[in-house]
Amino acid sequence: MPAAKAQALFQGLVMIDADPSADIAALQRLTLWALSQYSPVVAMDPPDGIVMDTEGADHLQGGEALMLSGLVNRFRGRGLAARAAIADTWGAAHALARSIDCETIIVPPGETANVVSRLPLPSLRLPADIVKSLHTLGFATVGDLATTPRAPLTLRFGPEVGRRLDQMFGQLAEPIDPIRPSQLVEVRKLFAEPIGAPETIEKYVGRLVRKLCLELEKRGLGARRADLIVHRVDNTIQALRAGTAKPARDVVWLTKLFRDRIERIEPGFGIEKLSLAATLVEPLVDIQSASSLIEEQATDVTPLIDVLGNRGGQRIFRVAPVASDVPERSVQRIAPTAEEVGANWPLHWPRPSRLLARPEAIEVIALMPDHPPVSFTWRGKRRRVKRADGPERIFGEWWQRSCEWIAVRDYFVVEDDAGERFWVFRSGDGVDAETGSHKWFLHGVFA
Repeated sequence: MPAAKAQALFQGLVMIDADPSADIAALQRLTLWALSQYSPVVAMDPPDGIVMDTEGADHLQGGEALMLSGLVNRFRGRGLAARAAIADTWGAAHALARSIDCETIIVPPGETANVVSRLPLPSLRLPADIVKSLHTLGFATVGDLATTPRAPLTLRFGPEVGRRLDQMFGQLAEPIDPIRPSQLVEVRKLFAEPIGAPETIEKYVGRLVRKLCLELEKRGLGARRADLIVHRVDNTIQALRAGTAKPARDVVWLTKLFRDRIERIEPGFGIEKLSLAATLVEPLVDIQSASSLIEEQATDVTPLIDVLGNRGGQRIFRVAPVASDVPERSVQRIAPTAEEVGANWPLHWPRPSRLLARPEAIEVIALMPDHPPVSFTWRGKRRRVKRADGPERIFGEWWQRSCEWIAVRDYFVVEDDAGERFWVFRSGDGVDAETGSHKWFLHGVFA
């Protein structure tokens, strides 16, 4: 509609001039970011999309569901609204991401045809004039078009309609041409004759790793994430991603990381090209070990971290302290090889070995305001308290949330008649209702 009419209908409407070139540049930056974080095969899907082949890499994010929700949440944290879909084909994922009402959707393998049949015709990425003509003929959904004989459609609209339908239903390959930054460290091997034997693939992967390490050494870099991209003769792509806990350019070790997963490669009718790229690098300087009469036995757990991390990257972490008195804020997860954060664990009061994800409500019999519980009921089981220590009063952090201005918690370490010890607290000081609800919660369990 005209701008004047829109401003008359919506008070306070903000109008900004479109800048398509800046939009494309921003989309390219997001695509390069996704390449380093999520998948070896990432490409722009203009004007407002990113397409990724995450097969072989989603396990590093904890699986498809965690990867998808984490992706959307990271966009939201930066003020960007995103909708994401996983499907068997690029066409189906493209259509669903632009048609769904929710933020994420995962289509089970083999269910693409049933899910996309109800989508509107513009989901097929057809030109606007073809979509308009199809609406005139009575077609409303992808399913209506898919059940119609192809010959009349091709005769009237050309091959584009049939091509888009085949791409959406997986009957025609639609390879992704992955984006590559200019500074990417990458080596390739083209084959005059396609290869397919596992031992041949392993041999050439080892040679590519050697070449990649030489290139990294020239630049003083080490690989934190390396991607092996397999180009088959049927114009399809497979990808394997391997990550390391710290920068590495050890030929033997990087070769082993890929050799352990070569069995996942399906060569099909043959492989015509192999590409190996270091998509995430960090400076790495060779350090000469100091000579000593006594050999120091330093245990390096990095190889174990790499092996386990490539099976499921979100499952390996270290726990580090945070400078906060509130228990749930005093712990953070950090990378297994990260530097020390500088904070210390509190030593003045004992802390449980297991802190619950969130405090759980319990039913308590206790003398107010300062006495420990006499008994409490947790998860349907009543426990009689034999010994108790406390209270330890923890005040709210008003600089974090204004509602904690006068909030307090009184924590007790209690031991039941079976010898189990628990960490419980009362919300409030037991006198003033403004300091808390005076309800009791269990927050941790001691070993």
